[in-house]
Amino acid sequence: MLRILQFLYSLRSFLLFVLLEVLAIGLIVSNNSPQGAAFFNSSNAVTGSVLKTRSDVVDFFSLAEANEALLGENAALLELLKTMNATPDSVTIPLDSALEAQFTFKGARIISNSLRFSQNHITLNKGSKDGVKPGMGIFNEEGVIGRVKSVSENYSVAFSLLNTELKLSSKIKNNNSFGTTKWDGKNSEKSKLLYVPRHVTANPGDTIVTTGFSAVFPEGIIIGIIESVDQGEDPNFLDIVIKLSTDFSKAHYVYLVENARLDEIDSLHMNSDIENEF
Repeated sequence: MLRILQFLYSLRSFLLFVLLEVLAIGLIVSNNSPQGAAFFNSSNAVTGSVLKTRSDVVDFFSLAEANEALLGENAALLELLKTMNATPDSVTIPLDSALEAQFTFKGARIISNSLRFSQNHITLNKGSKDGVKPGMGIFNEEGVIGRVKSVSENYSVAFSLLNTELKLSSKIKNNNSFGTTKWDGKNSEKSKLLYVPRHVTANPGDTIVTTGFSAVFPEGIIIGIIESVDQGEDPNFLDIVIKLSTDFSKAHYVYLVENARLDEIDSLHMNSDIENEF
């Protein structure tokens, strides 16, 4: 033990140098957007490959459960496709004729998913070569998952719905009263529905779904169920807690949804200084 300590002591200058270099790089990446983006793009392929390998090992021991879930889900999707007279390759859902938006869907697998931070992210095993683009929405059979942030050739990283920086345009299904779903960073099973006026009737058990306003998600994808409704401290809005429909600790396979008109809609929001929700 003494020899080990003596060896480390002899390398103290080198170890201090390495520590300061790592600290300097961390400060540059975290405080400068161009450098941060460059660092992410260069490291994304390496970390994605490592995460995929780890995920493959875990998947091997849970194939039976995953296959059973997929069989049931695929059966439901085939029924949906049959009623829509669509093909499994590319599903198109028409929205309001004034919007003229088209949604197409792609499958992907989560290879990394964080839950313990205030700003959680998800890594997927699909990238630009698979048609994945920044801004695409992500959901599974349980509900909304998040939105794609960055993409490399083979992998993509997304903001999770469990991210305090994200806002999701939402509405109460039974009366179409809309608000904003935003995670408060506390419980991974719950979120908040903000900006619902006090005169609105909202009750525990009501279903919360996407509005379709932002054109990232089609209208009607489930987000969660209202757990509690209180008057709160804000004199204008209710204090609503949602029980999220998605179990993020078990989320494995997802769908990515793309709106062909998303870039055009986002550019209008940017030019008019509108705070864009997804």
